[in-house]
Amino acid sequence: MNIVIALLIVAATTAVAVSAMLLVRRRAPEGSYFADGDRASGVFGVLATGFSVLLGFIIFLAFTSYDQSRTGAETEALAVTQLVETAQFLPSRVGGELTGELVCYGRSVVHGEWDRMSSGTQGDAINPWGLALFGTLKSIQPANGVEQSAYDKWLDLTSAREEARRDRIHGAVGVIPTPLWLVLFFISAVIFAYMLFFADSAERALTQAMLMGSVTAVISTMLLLLVFLNDPVRSGVGALRPVAMERSLRMIDEALAGLGGAGQAARVPCDAEGRPL
Repeated sequence: MNIVIALLIVAATTAVAVSAMLLVRRRAPEGSYFADGDRASGVFGVLATGFSVLLGFIIFLAFTSYDQSRTGAETEALAVTQLVETAQFLPSRVGGELTGELVCYGRSVVHGEWDRMSSGTQGDAINPWGLALFGTLKSIQPANGVEQSAYDKWLDLTSAREEARRDRIHGAVGVIPTPLWLVLFFISAVIFAYMLFFADSAERALTQAMLMGSVTAVISTMLLLLVFLNDPVRSGVGALRPVAMERSLRMIDEALAGLGGAGQAARVPCDAEGRPL
């Protein structure tokens, strides 16, 4: 989320609410519109408590989704690195091919899938390099115990990678349904309207402005936090980025260069952004 835009939204919302309070205050009776201030404060406490409990639960739910996407991205990147290591123990005729396809998979995540996640167009589309890896793996016939063990390990890591990819994609979609947003905005509007009845012509304007402004600023800030947590891959402060996969790609390049002739010769069938050559 763009922090400047968020601050402007909070400032504008607070300014409108304070202006409404000061406008109502001009014709408000002394002591507010409530004859019994204690009873009115008790009702407001019920409203505020109900709103805060609901908001806290939703924030926890949204943060869980945010953390699921972040953890999925890190687990997926680690699985790709481990798959490259495992490929070095598979038959030489396909080990290099699998390594190259894994590099392409990582590049497509960084430059393709992440952009589609940010724009909300990723959906349930599969990664084409995942299909390529599966097709190459089917041609393998393990010839000894080492290759058989590597083959089994590859299958386990592939399952972990696919589960992590699912968490990364679906955790970034957002979990707050439209009816819940409507409820939150409705309660916020009720609290705003209720606050206007506390307008008191006997109170100083600054006190009345602080009364309305503080409540409005807190509510609008919390709602903006929910918007961010519900869509964590948008650009801005705190947005999720493919740093884990980028780190894994750098580690893979360094590891393959360090192995030299001891590793499988990687044949990378894609450009720098993961598009097939």
